Amino acid sequence: MTGRVTSIQRARSRARADAATQSRERHAVLLLVPVAMLLIVGLGAMLSASSVVGIREWGDHLWYFKKQLMWVGLGLAAFVVAVRIPYRAYRPIALLLYLLSVAALVATLFIGDERGGAQRWIEVGPVTIQAAEFAKFATVALLAAVLTKKERWLSHLPHFVWPVSIILGVVGVLLLAQPDFGTFLLITAAAFAVMMASAAPLRYVFGLWALGVAMATALAVALPYRRDRITSFLDPMADPLNTGHQAVQSLVALGTGGWFGVGLGASRARWSFLPNAHTDFIFSIIGEETGLAGSMLVVVLFVMFAVVGTRIALQAPDKFGRLLATGIVAWLTFQALVNIGGVVGVLPITGVPLPFVSAGGNAMVVNLAAVGVLVNIARSSPGRAEATGADVRA
Repeated sequence: MTGRVTSIQRARSRARADAATQSRERHAVLLLVPVAMLLIVGLGAMLSASSVVGIREWGDHLWYFKKQLMWVGLGLAAFVVAVRIPYRAYRPIALLLYLLSVAALVATLFIGDERGGAQRWIEVGPVTIQAAEFAKFATVALLAAVLTKKERWLSHLPHFVWPVSIILGVVGVLLLAQPDFGTFLLITAAAFAVMMASAAPLRYVFGLWALGVAMATALAVALPYRRDRITSFLDPMADPLNTGHQAVQSLVALGTGGWFGVGLGASRARWSFLPNAHTDFIFSIIGEETGLAGSMLVVVLFVMFAVVGTRIALQAPDKFGRLLATGIVAWLTFQALVNIGGVVGVLPITGVPLPFVSAGGNAMVVNLAAVGVLVNIARSSPGRAEATGADVRA
């Protein structure tokens, strides 16, 4: 009798394990649906949005489109590699990744190429590297590793405040020196999400968050160009030919699109009316050519990504996986929110691109590699962690 009960229990355990495995695989596949569709939408929008600037700068209307195809290809290769690397492998090397990203940010300040008053890019032959993109993942990974290791001591304020403050402070100072206020906000938002998902008391998390908001507000009004962005956000028509030009032209493009758009490839805003049409404001071109219907599709795809990504984080096999997934999902989702919010005029313009859609070199590679990490977390099981002893708790 006892043997029969034991057999029934084992069968039920196997059934539950199989169901959990199927759920993880389903989430991994569901995550790829919005990402793949956003890549397709982005390539289509790039073909239209970049044609005019491609002719003007390079004499080739497909120049930026072909470059985007190259970066998407490299990003997909990075995705495949990231899927095959166990996410737990990032935990012991998180500090090294962080230090390398810090070194790259420091190098940018000395040998970086200056554009539009900002020094954010390093030219390596025909390739342009933006070190801040690598800093996003490295910072999230190190925060996840540190907060996992210190899980038992996070109720003590110094064990929480000092590591988090140092990790964010070093990267923040280097980003603001470029200056790159938009990326600084993205990393801060991702860090806040990681802290919320950790074992740290909420009063510590919200206290640090309140301090961060106060500092961000002070920094936002510290320099004239940032104050101009806030002023143009509050009233873009106050200076429609200067500080409010991008915001006004973006709204004109979106308004022109109506419900279903003016047609693919028929954008008028791309004809030098809207600056950065293929980068920061590509959502405006999508809205103009495909209307509210196409714009809402993009929004729904990012919502789907956020929902599925959150489910992956909640079902992660261990604490480190949960924190790492939370940080990645928050970073990419918040970046989409900030970009779209700036384009439609409900948030100040920060100059961050739309993930998977905007033109962007190593940003595309890093974003798709981060998706690969999420897929690896989704496909991992608690049994593997217990068997390998990889989840070492402090």
